[in-house]
Amino acid sequence: MIDLILGPLGYDIFVRSLLAVVMVGVACAVIGTYVVLKGLAFIGDAISHAAFPGVVIAYLLGGSYLIGAGIAAVSTALATRYITRRGHLRSDTSIGVLFAGMFALGIFLFSTIRGYVGDLFGFLVGNVLAISPTDLVALVILASGTLVVVAILWKELLYATFDPLGAAASGLKVELLEYLFLGLVALTIVISLQAVGIILVVAMLVTPPAAAQMLTVRFGRLIGLAVAISVASSVIGLYLSFWLDVASGATIVLTQTAAFLVALFLGPRRGMLARRADTHHVQVPE
Repeated sequence: MIDLILGPLGYDIFVRSLLAVVMVGVACAVIGTYVVLKGLAFIGDAISHAAFPGVVIAYLLGGSYLIGAGIAAVSTALATRYITRRGHLRSDTSIGVLFAGMFALGIFLFSTIRGYVGDLFGFLVGNVLAISPTDLVALVILASGTLVVVAILWKELLYATFDPLGAAASGLKVELLEYLFLGLVALTIVISLQAVGIILVVAMLVTPPAAAQMLTVRFGRLIGLAVAISVASSVIGLYLSFWLDVASGATIVLTQTAAFLVALFLGPRRGMLARRADTHHVQVPE
């Protein structure tokens, strides 16, 4: 058993991957908690797809994937907010139009490349074991910067999440906070792309906080549990993918899904078994 745990640590590529999934797990859990509380799970999926043309353009120009994906994701996320407010549209309408269009642009550009492009395909399904030292440094910088911003503004972001009208009345610049939040979501998704890919990144963002919601209702504990679930399931999923020689991104997401199902059934407050027990304790008046 010890060899199964320590053995993979003898490979530099596994150590880099382990550091990457820990950083991604923390960032996704923190930002994802706000996403879940705001009910914006759909936007996470949309932003991840909007990053794809940036990845393809970066490949064509020989530039950094992170920079290309970051520019595409952040600019489209901010444009969505702007169009929603200025065009008097529902947010889901502008999200559907812009992000579908951006993903279509990515597919169009991808189709112009002749031959098999493994690097780009990896961004669709994720391959954290292929992360390079340079990619890891960039990931750590982006993740750390995102967490620092949240640490500084967590009260303001929380106030704007639960009571935007009250936050605006108290003098907070709610619209600016919304733009900042969308930018943070976009950056968090960008740093997660190589770990789980465009297709699965929304699960990394939403599943751990959703599982934590089954266990507590207090915000501080919610973030702490989301981080613990995210990091633990990411590490376990990475080890499983190494031992079984299967896709790392899919294994990480399946492990997080298993954690959510456990919380769903066994959660002491909102779990299905707890609700069933409460139902059985209800006395029907005669």
